Amino acid sequence: MPVEAIASAVGTTTMEITVSKFELLRELTATQGVVERKTTIPILSNYLFEAAGDKLSLTATDLDLSLRTSCAVKVKKEGSCTIPARKLHDYVKLLPDADITIKLLENHWVSIRCGRSNTKMVGMAKSNFPSLPTFPTAGVMKIPAQVLRSMIAKTGFAIASEESRYTLNGALMVLKPESITMVATDGHRLSHIERAGTKFDGVSGEMKTLVPKKAMDELKSLLDSTDAEEIEFAKDESTLYFRIGNRLLTSRQLTGQFPNFEAVLPKDNTKSIAVHGDELGQAISRVAQFADERSRAVKMRLEKGELKLSASSTEMGESEDTIEIDYQGELLAIGFNAQYLLDFLKATGGGEIKLEFKDSQSAGQMRPAEGEEYKYRYIVMPMRI
Repeated sequence: MPVEAIASAVGTTTMEITVSKFELLRELTATQGVVERKTTIPILSNYLFEAAGDKLSLTATDLDLSLRTSCAVKVKKEGSCTIPARKLHDYVKLLPDADITIKLLENHWVSIRCGRSNTKMVGMAKSNFPSLPTFPTAGVMKIPAQVLRSMIAKTGFAIASEESRYTLNGALMVLKPESITMVATDGHRLSHIERAGTKFDGVSGEMKTLVPKKAMDELKSLLDSTDAEEIEFAKDESTLYFRIGNRLLTSRQLTGQFPNFEAVLPKDNTKSIAVHGDELGQAISRVAQFADERSRAVKMRLEKGELKLSASSTEMGESEDTIEIDYQGELLAIGFNAQYLLDFLKATGGGEIKLEFKDSQSAGQMRPAEGEEYKYRYIVMPMRI
């Protein structure tokens, strides 16, 4: 048996590291969203730990989505192992704030020592862990982290959750040489945000990417907790890659055609009112308590000088709220799902917004009154009332 083979055989069956609880817990917490909870493949509920140099790499995957991250450790013996992810996270959280020593034992068992606590966990063979794609060397784009974070927050809620509408189970990201756009729709509403004036080197024409909902959610939580100014984005035939600091999120691409959203953007919504987002949100929340539980329908009535919001149901009763507005146009009554309106108002953070209508059968458009930096609009299909 050649020396290398002996070394690698030994290397896979040993591992011993010491790591601070704070460092380890931070990375375990970051990967929890990716760990498969209800899996029929047991290895997917484990982390892959790989120790080399002065670094521990942690990987979690559910096959569609994977996250690889790392932290600084003292490596006594290089090697790798797998450890049940949820149990390790829950246990480490309860340990005192001190150094933790993790050591691979026989039969894939793993010992975890911290102060006077000593635990052994049942791992699995590392060879069962799926191999993951590596970050491409070419075609890497840099996207400002806070721009992407803001765009996900303003579109992610409109992604379809029904599995049957496969191409709607994600958001469309469009990169052009000088702009980035994100669009999400579930067929009843559409959220569209564009930011111009951001340069993307290496993009010619336009580059369209469907980002799955689970990847959007995970990206948002990673972006919420990073101080990196830019993230690196790349893709190949089947995989999307997002590198945020020392964390790499990879996601299987959604295939298929995203709907032609430009066709549904309203052109002639001439009836326009301005209203304060917080005031509107509070009024909708109040009347929605009395809306039909299935439809969640709230009626908006534009009259001279006022916007009336109302809802009623045979079981609950009825409720009406009135907001003063500057409106002198003709009377218009239109119904919307209250939750759809509240989602948008929450995403805008409560400033002045504009509501634009054509008639009671056509989609309504909502957008922030101010804001040159982002062009943000939200289109909602009306309901019969």
